[in-house]
Amino acid sequence: MRKVETQMCEAIQYNKNWSGKNTTVITEDKVSKVYLHGNHIATVDDDSMTIFDGGYQSVTTKSRLNALCDEFCMAGEGVFQKDFAWYVRVFVGAVNGQQVFKTVEFENGYTFA
Repeated sequence: MRKVETQMCEAIQYNKNWSGKNTTVITEDKVSKVYLHGNHIATVDDDSMTIFDGGYQSVTTKSRLNALCDEFCMAGEGVFQKDFAWYVRVFVGAVNGQQVFKTVEFENGYTFA
């Protein structure tokens, strides 16, 4: 994880406003909104995280979203790209001790709960 992503996640954990390089976290009433180049890419609260592409499905946007997933979602959940399309990998349960995931097409406003 990049230093800026570590700092972004720490700001959210400690309910602080933070800005570094091209990323900003604004926290109000324990709800943190994350912006990349001024574009809203995520909202994180105590129970969920909602993700957006901010209008740009870029490598940097995906990296920020995956850093947030690593910190605030189930292990293995995240955003990936295949054949120029974005997808979300979502934990659905466990079978015989093995984690089971499903893949869904990326949609702005997808919520991990």
